[in-house]
Amino acid sequence: MLQQNLSQKQQLKILPQQIQLLNLFHLNTLELEQRIQQEIEENPLLEEVKTEDDLTADKYNKDSLQDYKDYEEYVYDDLPDYKLEYENYFNSEKIPERALPEVNDFRQLLKEQFECLPCSDQEKMLAMHLIDSMSEDGLLEQSLLDISNDVSFRSKQWVEPADLEAVLLKIQQLEPAGVGGRSIRECLLLQLKRMNGKRPDVKMAIQLLECYFNELGSRNMDKIMQGLKIDEEEIRIILKLIASLKMKPVAGLTSSNIHIIPDFIITNEGEELEVSLYRQRSSNLHINKMWMENVKNTETNTQIDKATRQYVRNKMNSAQWFISAIQQRESTMLNVMKAILKLQYNYFLEGDIKLIKPMILKNVADIVGVDISTVSRITSNKYVATPFGTLLLKDLFTEGISNSEGTVISNRVIQTTIEEVIESEDKRKPYTDQQLVAILSSRGFSIARRTVAKYREILQIPVAQMRTIWA
Repeated sequence: MLQQNLSQKQQLKILPQQIQLLNLFHLNTLELEQRIQQEIEENPLLEEVKTEDDLTADKYNKDSLQDYKDYEEYVYDDLPDYKLEYENYFNSEKIPERALPEVNDFRQLLKEQFECLPCSDQEKMLAMHLIDSMSEDGLLEQSLLDISNDVSFRSKQWVEPADLEAVLLKIQQLEPAGVGGRSIRECLLLQLKRMNGKRPDVKMAIQLLECYFNELGSRNMDKIMQGLKIDEEEIRIILKLIASLKMKPVAGLTSSNIHIIPDFIITNEGEELEVSLYRQRSSNLHINKMWMENVKNTETNTQIDKATRQYVRNKMNSAQWFISAIQQRESTMLNVMKAILKLQYNYFLEGDIKLIKPMILKNVADIVGVDISTVSRITSNKYVATPFGTLLLKDLFTEGISNSEGTVISNRVIQTTIEEVIESEDKRKPYTDQQLVAILSSRGFSIARRTVAKYREILQIPVAQMRTIWA
């Protein structure tokens, strides 16, 4: 039996172009460059017009042959190379971008070492997976059972945890010492076992970590001395040896001098701060005029098949939308950064972290007049170059806490204060969390003990018992 029903409902639909625009908001400077190059390669109607800086670079590039030179003049040119170098023509106000250095990841170095060992193809496959599963500290935090399940699923063959255990033992023999440890304890033991095992301090340090690691974490020195049958002087030597080991085995293996390309630049012009984009790309993107004429001729030419006309029309619309999207992205980014500058003006002027005001995404969204998700995408993985350094935008967003005077201050200020108090404490008698509460209260910050513990953990500062220097 047929029936007809009349109903009303509301639906919210997002166009594909809007989704692509939101994805453009999320890209940083380098990712946007790749996205633009990809679009230019796929769309013949879209072209990029070179700026004056690019033309100047081509003009003084010694590798390119100038139009006015013939072959004889080019071959028998007696001018030295240093007079034709592009660096001699740099404008002092336009310093070129520094090339990004290639940094070898520690995983790649471990893979190269393992390939030099005699092993089967199966062991090599398991080793590659184990190395890729390591954390950035060089430790293997994931259990071998989970890794074996993952490898079995990917390779479509059953892999036992015991097989991974055998390969992991080989990886732990690679450089640097301690890499591949499944815990801090195992990492320290791997480093100690590389040392001279005949040394008494090395022997006792290995025994301490194997039998009394939990007591070491709780600073129960009396039980350790009683169990190892050593005195205070000997345990000082052992603790000094353990303190010299690395808790992060790959620390310093890769270069930390990573060049960050900012997305915004804040300059101090006199007493006024101005914000600008690192590089504006919308002004360089255009639609090829020759292709535009071909599109118009295609629309009026009835002899061309419908599929061809539709293809050219789609490429034309895609190029126009992409240029418009880049313009909208740059406009929204500038508005968001100007709103952040307005809220944190004193901080950008002085560079003192104590001048950071509480700021959340909603504050910026209300000023700009956009959705909170848009502000989140704009500020995600974006950096701003300031007169006092390069900052991650996400670090500027903090919640606020009222002090004794009723003024709302940023929790970053409280975290900085906690860090300063702990740095100046007596390491023989460090402050407990309750004592830190009293000290902060005397400085006008009324917060609970659990809040102090939360901020201390964010700063990666251990508890007072672990900060004690035993003597």
